[in-house]
Amino acid sequence: MSTLRSRKIVLAARPVGEPRTSDFKLIEEELAEPGEGRALLRTLYLSLDPYMRGRMSAGPSYAPPVEVGDVMVGGTVSEVLRSSVAGLSPGDLVEGRTGWQTYGITDGSDLRKVDPALGPVSTALGVLGMPGMTAYTGLLNLGQPKPGETVVVAAASGAVGSVVGQLAKIKGCRAVGVAGGQRKCDYVVRELGFDACLDRRSPELAARLKEACPDGIDVYFENVGGAVFDAVLPLLNPFARVPVCGLIAHYNDTAPPPGPDRLPGLMRQVLSKRLALRGFIVSDFAEQHPEFLREVSRWIGEGRIKYREDVVEGLEKAPEAFIGLLKGENFGKLLVRVAS
Repeated sequence: MSTLRSRKIVLAARPVGEPRTSDFKLIEEELAEPGEGRALLRTLYLSLDPYMRGRMSAGPSYAPPVEVGDVMVGGTVSEVLRSSVAGLSPGDLVEGRTGWQTYGITDGSDLRKVDPALGPVSTALGVLGMPGMTAYTGLLNLGQPKPGETVVVAAASGAVGSVVGQLAKIKGCRAVGVAGGQRKCDYVVRELGFDACLDRRSPELAARLKEACPDGIDVYFENVGGAVFDAVLPLLNPFARVPVCGLIAHYNDTAPPPGPDRLPGLMRQVLSKRLALRGFIVSDFAEQHPEFLREVSRWIGEGRIKYREDVVEGLEKAPEAFIGLLKGENFGKLLVRVAS
C-alpha cells in the first residue's frame, strides 16, 4: 500500500488584532495508516468561516481554541479512501470537520454522508450546510418572522445573510440587506430578491436605512455589529427580535471601542421597547437538521433560494483567503478547493 504525504496548515502563533499570514504555517508529513475502526478521508473542499478567528484566540468561548501547532479547525467535504468504519465505504462523500489539511483520519462519529442528488457537493458546506442551517434555525426560531414585517440582515451577500433574506421573503416579509459595496448590494436585490440593500460603507447608512424601513424593523439578524448595529438600533420596533449570529466587525478588536459607554443606552432600548436579543450557535438546534435539509433543498429546486460560492484553488491559499474574509473581500460562501 503506497504511503501518502499530507499537507496541513497549523496555527503558528496567536494573532494580535488582524491575523497575518505568519500566524499560519504549511507543513507536510507522512500520513499514518488509519487503523482499525477508522477511515482515511481525502479533502475535496474546505469551508472558511468567520468563527475561525475566535478559535485562534486563547480566551474563553463556546468551543475550545485551536492550540498553537495544531491543525486549523474547519468544515470539509471529503471522499472516503479507506475505511473499517461500519457504514462508510471507499468512494463515499462525507461532510465533517477534519480541518485545514489534505487528508484526515476519523472514527466516523463526526461525519454525515453527502447526497450529490441534492446539489453540488460544495453546497454541503454552504447553503445546505452549516451556514444555511444557521440562517434557517436562527431566523425561524429566534427571529420568528411574520407576514408583513420588516427583516433586516447584515452581511446580506454572505453565506448566512443571503439565506436569511430569502427565507424572510418566503415568509412574506420585507427583506432589507446591508452589504459591503454597491456590487454586492445589486446582487442582493437583483439576484436574491431582497426589497432593498444598503452599502455598509456609506456615511449616510443610518439615513438610508431609515428610508428603506419606513415602518421600522421587526427582526434584525446580526452578523456584524459595529456601525451597522448603531444604524439599526433606533429603528427597532417594540417587541423586535434580534438573533445574534456573529459580530465580525469586532473579531479583531484588541480593546473596547473608543468613545462613551453605550451600554446604558442599549439597555434602555431593550427595556422600553421590550426587545429580545439572543445569541445562538447552530448546534443549539441540531435536531432540526433533517427539516432544514428537506425544506431548503426543496426551495432551491423551486428557484426560491439562490446561492453564490467564492472558490479559491489550493490549500496553500487558505490563510490569505481567510484574512480577506474578515475584511469582507469574499463574495458569497468562501470555499477552498483542496482536490478535484
